[in-house]
Parts: sequence; C-alpha cells; structure tokens
Amino acid sequence: MGRHDNPHIGSSLEDLLKEEGLFEEARATALKRVLAFQIEQAMKEAGLTKVEMARRMKTSRSQLDRLLDPENSMVQLDTIQKAASAVGKELKLELI
Repeated sequence: MGRHDNPHIGSSLEDLLKEEGLFEEARATALKRVLAFQIEQAMKEAGLTKVEMARRMKTSRSQLDRLLDPENSMVQLDTIQKAASAVGKELKLELI
C-alpha cells in the first residue's frame, strides 16, 4: 500500500474519531481529565487533603475519588461545582 492509497493521509485525529463514531466519547474523556487535573492542582495549591476536600464538599471520600478519576467521565455538574467552591474557584461553563 503506497502513501497515496491511504485515505487517512492528511486527515486529522478529530476527523478519524468522527468517522469512527468515537469523537464525543473522546472529547468527554479529555474534558473530564482536564477538570480532574485542575481540581487536583487547586487542592495542592490550597494544601488540601482528600479528606478535607471531601468534608468541604459535604460528600464522601469515595465520591471525591470518582470526581478525580480521569477515566470516569460520568460526573454530575453539581459535584464539579462543589469541588470548585471547596478550593475557592468558580466553575465556568459555556456553549461555543
């Protein structure tokens, strides 16, 4: 198979994911990973342990672990809002 025989040459990863029907899932996973990373960084900056963070969020440690798990994209918006508030941040969402 030569270079010119490959239909994906010159296409983007985004195009490939859309073609394979995986784009939305990949995007959700990427967004969740970014959020988990940002929350963990904010916790470190504030010197918060997971126990203290869960207490501030009025939730369980296991719920916080699910929030921080980059593989778990099924997190409720109110949980993210509680986490943001617990580290003194605001959650900003927008449709673009």
